Amino acid sequence: MLKRIITTAVAAIFLAGTAFAQEDESGDKDYRTFTAGGEVEYSAIEDSYTADLVMYLAGNQFMVMEELIKDFQSKHPNIAKVYVETIPPGQIINQQILKQGQIKGKDTAQNPDLYASVNLGHLQKLKAAGVMDTYMVYTHNRLSLMVAEGNPKDIKGAEDLARDDLVQSHPNPQTEGIFRFYGSRMLKDMGIYEKVTGNADCKGCWAVEGKTWFTERHHRETPDRIEAGEADVGIVWETEVRHAKAEGRKIDGVEIPAPQNQQDNVAYAIGTLTTARNPDNAETFLDYLRSDEAQAIYESYGFVRASADELTSKPIPEG
Repeated sequence: MLKRIITTAVAAIFLAGTAFAQEDESGDKDYRTFTAGGEVEYSAIEDSYTADLVMYLAGNQFMVMEELIKDFQSKHPNIAKVYVETIPPGQIINQQILKQGQIKGKDTAQNPDLYASVNLGHLQKLKAAGVMDTYMVYTHNRLSLMVAEGNPKDIKGAEDLARDDLVQSHPNPQTEGIFRFYGSRMLKDMGIYEKVTGNADCKGCWAVEGKTWFTERHHRETPDRIEAGEADVGIVWETEVRHAKAEGRKIDGVEIPAPQNQQDNVAYAIGTLTTARNPDNAETFLDYLRSDEAQAIYESYGFVRASADELTSKPIPEG
């Protein structure tokens, strides 16, 4: 398992210096405070200094948080205030934990209790800085294809991305790990990477003029392009297909089978910071993530359960 996780971290930390994301479709849901009474407050950035549990997590699990934290607090009402950020983990590590950064003009705490990423290299960077020692893998994600409602182009699988009649929208390879680490690997394994991308390395651009668009900042842009008739298909997370459909958007999904969908490589790793204000509460949350209830919640949104071995805390390997 460790070999598999290390494989996901072979690329360099690629989000250093990237500006904080502007508001997108998830809006203030990226910065939320949950109370044991069931209330949710948005953009209360100052709670990162005072909450009973502070978590900075990989952004593409934003849709899970409300149900997950509600269930957690029902079991642990003494942890009455939970602050959660769900933004790109490279931004978090480089502009909040290792360097003071601001969100909406407010400073954020540099010592969250828990940090999670889909790139073990991020955690190795925290270990090198002396602020994290152990980690565990708590869930997996997988690639899928997003298409227009009813799949009018009759797209059957990833092999169809080589077709000449499709306009495609994919996350850019510069700042989006889903494509930099996983989508590109899938296309290369299939031998169609150059045809799909033209070997372009850009964002907010036509990788192949009139055929393949790389999003500007975030792969959540792809549903908009598909609904607007500007694209026929895009590589996304399976969880994003399910979330978009749950919101009533006019899209459908085409599943990609394993191992082509990279689910064995896309591992979410989490650890407690040695500088955490609430280390006991952090460990309580890690124990909760190991529970069948937490695993079932993630699974219901399209994530893949972690194994018992993965849910065991381990020393972070040297980078």
